Amino acid sequence: MGKSVEILLVEDNPDDVELTLRVLRSHHLANHVQVLRDGAEALDFIFCRGAYAERDINDHPKVILLDLKLPKVDGLEVLAAIKGDRRTKPIPIVILTSSKEERDVVDSYQLGVNSYISKPVEFEQFVTAIQQLGFYWLLLNRPPR
Repeated sequence: MGKSVEILLVEDNPDDVELTLRVLRSHHLANHVQVLRDGAEALDFIFCRGAYAERDINDHPKVILLDLKLPKVDGLEVLAAIKGDRRTKPIPIVILTSSKEERDVVDSYQLGVNSYISKPVEFEQFVTAIQQLGFYWLLLNRPPR
């Protein structure tokens, strides 16, 4: 893969992917974003399996933006697997979802999510949320080495 992934975006909605990438790039918040469309592919990427077997598991993204409602493996299962492995547990994960269900919020935090954001419906609010999210996790946050 050459470049380190700064943001791993796990999202199956093409419109949300396009808008998120546009906001991040227009605000110069990410040089390399890896987009994955389902939970199984996300797990393969993180744990260096299948098409991603050549990746170094220690080359973590700075942050994972994870939708909950994903094909193949849902976001909560992806979250549990990542936070349940000592090698990947430190990776910051932000749930970015349309779900406003309290059960999803509670389950996410119990599994170790770092932040839970319900996608704003309004365009300008969505843009602001992504901009602030990128600014915080990529520029302000200091992860462990």
